[in-house]
Amino acid sequence: MSAFTAITAANGDASPRVVDVMHRGIVSCTRDASLKSVAELMAERRVHCVIVTDDPAAATALWGIVSDLDLVAAASVRGLEEQSAGVSATTPAISIEPQESLQRAGYLMIRHWVSHLVVVEPSTRLPIGVISTLDLATILAGA
Repeated sequence: MSAFTAITAANGDASPRVVDVMHRGIVSCTRDASLKSVAELMAERRVHCVIVTDDPAAATALWGIVSDLDLVAAASVRGLEEQSAGVSATTPAISIEPQESLQRAGYLMIRHWVSHLVVVEPSTRLPIGVISTLDLATILAGA
């Protein structure tokens, strides 16, 4: 039995969903944003990833994610002012809907080797939040 299955059993089949643990809202930048500005956004907003999009109001513009680890890796190569979000982003951004199970979120993270998923509104496909491996670890700690 997986830990996610155990959580569901302990809660009487009311398993927590992505919507229960996700962080609402996104911090975004365009593909041409410098990684220096991405680092500043992360520090200012105290987030571990920035969504790379050509237009936050257009579902088709969702493009990628720059995580804090991506930023550190890029900084080890050359100056952050010389690099853009579009070059360093993990693409494509992997998305999930809010009513999906946490087990599904974990599966997507493992399958795509990412630590963040963009949570999208089902009808519009617009980004509404982010779920991370830390969010899943927090739930599993209580299992």
